[in-house]
Amino acid sequence: MEPLNRMATELVDEAIDFADELAIAVKQLDSEATVLDFGVGVPGGIEAGLMLAEIQTAGLATLDSTLGEINDTPRTHVELSTDYPGLALLGAQKAGWEVSVEGFEGLGSGPARALVAEEEEYARLGYQDDFEFAVLALEADTLPDDPVVSEVADRAGVPESGVFLPTYATASLTGSVAAAARAAELALFRLLELGYDPLDVLSASASAPVAPVAGEESTAMARTTDALAYGGQVHLVVSEPFDRFDEVVSTAGEAYDEPFEAIFESVEWAHEELGTALFGPAQVTVDVVGGDTRVYGQRREDLLAESFGL
Repeated sequence: MEPLNRMATELVDEAIDFADELAIAVKQLDSEATVLDFGVGVPGGIEAGLMLAEIQTAGLATLDSTLGEINDTPRTHVELSTDYPGLALLGAQKAGWEVSVEGFEGLGSGPARALVAEEEEYARLGYQDDFEFAVLALEADTLPDDPVVSEVADRAGVPESGVFLPTYATASLTGSVAAAARAAELALFRLLELGYDPLDVLSASASAPVAPVAGEESTAMARTTDALAYGGQVHLVVSEPFDRFDEVVSTAGEAYDEPFEAIFESVEWAHEELGTALFGPAQVTVDVVGGDTRVYGQRREDLLAESFGL
């Protein structure tokens, strides 16, 4: 297989070529690094969000949008499927790189993380990327500048001119779409936390609704979390049984029974005070090859409707 960052760079090149059609903006910095505005100074869009999610998964996932319903009202949903769930979702898509440089704050996802490979996921996957370009998608409400580029280049071991930074705000249409594409990633990460070997997950498919775009980042974070914890559905095909598959789904409905804006407010937005079990998809079907099929959890359309104002 090609390096993850090579495959992501090819997608970035495609995004640059079709920037007008995607309604994104491209800027080259003095360092010769490239910043792609997917939803900070521009509104973002469905197609931009799907392209961003494809970049975040290094081209190892198929993404599409579909029209579903919540409480009998039509809502756009994002669908994702991959036969490389470990690499695509944990090795690339997971948001695991906190960037804090000279006043810039952002959360990084994408295959540049695999060049550093310091997170536990890479030891479990037995993978470290090796490529001269680094693609790091930044979730932030401002665009990165050269000090950010320097930090990324230094950690990833690439020249500054080889850094590509697709950037988007949570409170953008792109942000809502990219978040909805994370349902399967949440399931894989919960399995990793529970001790299951991610290499035993053979395929993953998922769907989640696109949350309405909020007017501020905090509300957007709450709504996009609702979309996953109360609306995310995942289908996994695995090679080995496990006695804790039922713990993959979010416990938010059982523990709080209210939208995440109220949950976050209850801890004064200190997310680290909340248990990780809250942050899973709403419903998961697990097929064990040669074994049983089990369904865990359920969608909560009532809480989605409350969160989304339907």
